[in-house]
Amino acid sequence: MAVSVRRAREDDLPRLVELLQQLSLDGDREDTSRPLGAAYREAYARIASDPGQHLLVAEQTGSVVGTVVLVVVPNLSHRGRPWAVVENVVVDAGARGQGVGERLLREAARIARGAGCYKLSLTSNKQRTEAHRFYGRLGFRPTHEGFRLDL
Repeated sequence: MAVSVRRAREDDLPRLVELLQQLSLDGDREDTSRPLGAAYREAYARIASDPGQHLLVAEQTGSVVGTVVLVVVPNLSHRGRPWAVVENVVVDAGARGQGVGERLLREAARIARGAGCYKLSLTSNKQRTEAHRFYGRLGFRPTHEGFRLDL
């Protein structure tokens, strides 16, 4: 089934929040009630107005089935070349294994290369071993140990 990738629009927000809830390993992380809370719309507006952020969605047959955020970060090291990170990589459970995630990450890599980034990085919960195999198939290597401070 053909997969297309485009920038997210504000009217995609309810579906994006549903998808992001699928990332939760410990209960209801997202508020999927309708109408969406103002915090989601405010966050979307800030993302959409930031030229360094790319909120992408994948569509199959007119439905949003996946999303990823790419952030290009200005940098002083590596001769001033920026770096990029992807976050919130999620494909709907019913669409996994159909090339959706690969299409999203290849588009994120294309944008990062076009921005002159020297690397594209991501973090993934240690419990997501299937995702780790997927990232490895796409050329991502586990080169660093990640740390997190919840705020």
